[in-house]
Amino acid sequence: MKNYTLLLASVTLLLTMACKPDPKVDVYEGLEHQTYSESDETFPNPERGFYTPVSYKSASARPLSISGIETQRVAKKTLFYTAYYPKDYMEGDISEEFLNLMRQNMQTLREGGAKCILRFAYSDSESEKPWDPKPEIVQRHIQNIKPVLQEYGDVILCFQAGFVGVWGEWYYTDNFVSNPKTPEQHALRKQVTDAMLDALPADRQIALRTPMFARMMYADSYADTLTVETAHNGTPRSRISAFNDCFGASANDTGTFGGQETRDFWKADTKFVFMGGETCGLSAFCNCPNTLKDMEDYHWTYLNSQYNLDVISRWRQQGCMPEIERRLGYRFSLTDVYHDKEAVAGQDFRVVLKLKNSGFSAPINPRAVELVLVDGNGKKTVYEQKDADPRYWFAGETVTIDRFVKIPADATGECTLYLNLPDPKVTLRDNPRFSIRLANDGVWEEETGYNKVVTFSL
Repeated sequence: MKNYTLLLASVTLLLTMACKPDPKVDVYEGLEHQTYSESDETFPNPERGFYTPVSYKSASARPLSISGIETQRVAKKTLFYTAYYPKDYMEGDISEEFLNLMRQNMQTLREGGAKCILRFAYSDSESEKPWDPKPEIVQRHIQNIKPVLQEYGDVILCFQAGFVGVWGEWYYTDNFVSNPKTPEQHALRKQVTDAMLDALPADRQIALRTPMFARMMYADSYADTLTVETAHNGTPRSRISAFNDCFGASANDTGTFGGQETRDFWKADTKFVFMGGETCGLSAFCNCPNTLKDMEDYHWTYLNSQYNLDVISRWRQQGCMPEIERRLGYRFSLTDVYHDKEAVAGQDFRVVLKLKNSGFSAPINPRAVELVLVDGNGKKTVYEQKDADPRYWFAGETVTIDRFVKIPADATGECTLYLNLPDPKVTLRDNPRFSIRLANDGVWEEETGYNKVVTFSL
């Protein structure tokens, strides 16, 4: 029996050793290798970062301007929070003039290279009554704006679930159940959110103010969190994201959280959906160590640049503001590139890219991936990488793109291979301001939106 046991152990050890890869085997043997380091530069990138808030309370309000977008871009910002207050229409439909203001703003965002976080409300003061209209009017208003949302969904980062209560924050309300506790008490609010989901293009998300709202309306329990298998599949559950407008203000962020299970719920979900918002007051919870840890845990993508200024000043004083500016949302950089030593026209060329995400989050909206070859005559060949999805290039992880690209038979001269991460929307795809810049020195081409990977001669 003893010998049998020893024999079995020996066979098990041999099988285990056989299943393990030989540590001496180099899967990139024979390839040229170049290493990269991440820069500490802060620069504008689409769909992430600090935002600039603007509000519109009448159809005659001054619209966004290209020069205003350009000014914010110089300040490294590509996002605007656009709050609309159709309070003049609480008895009927939103006027065409007000809708045209929305269209004009959206068109300016498209032309200027920026996007918006969108919210609707009817009051911006607790003393300003009524706080919201009857539910049937809200439904009409969502239908009124639906054509605009469908036409300009390309420049909407996400749609915060407003319409209810002061500032659209779902707290003070005249016509919806105050302080709801059960799914039944959330019914009117869910009707609003369902209508918003229907009005918005299917690849865009609705943000809810607390995890409790998401749980009561769209999750079976706080354990019912999104996973790799259920994220980004187009269901209502996969399109419910988060915003916190009292980030770091207290132990529960002024009622944002209702206990550890609500925190764990958002920590899990925000790996796949947006987290953004603003701060609202000083506390021990907004000191730099706590702030950075929370931004990592909750995968923060966007934040108000103008509120609360006391909190932002503290981050500057304590020294973490530059890191926050760099890491909000995604931050991709090359770490290594491997490629064939020789390139021959008409033949395959192997290239391997390793990309690190040092941001707080992955990109949340769809994003295209292309390898682009430009030869010595300027001829461009685009290789779409349809099986690559940056929404799964998670924070703190490194991904590998290992490809063979076929060099055109008529290619000649010095060739450059680029990585392009453009917006997939046809209205934006060729605009370099909507392409992602890598955080490496010397790789970005501003005029094309391409990131240089390797140069070789044929």
